[in-house]
Amino acid sequence: MEPKVKNIEGFRLHERDTGSADVQIALLTERINQLTEHLQVNKKDHSSRRGLLMMVGQRRKLLDYLHNTDVARYQTITKKLKLRR
Repeated sequence: MEPKVKNIEGFRLHERDTGSADVQIALLTERINQLTEHLQVNKKDHSSRRGLLMMVGQRRKLLDYLHNTDVARYQTITKKLKLRR
């Protein structure tokens, strides 16, 4: 099974959920982690670095939205993804 499908299944709220904030945060986190590894090897790849910063900002907005609407879901997802320490 693809990692993206596994990620969606791990964070969806109901059977057909593919776009909730939880799922989007999980997918962005996976892409951010991959890009971070890429940038550690390719230090001069500035266009990918810009994309990474944009993804981090998008994830931050989604996390803020989740924190303002449902604190329990926010805490659950940050624990699952190990975003807060």
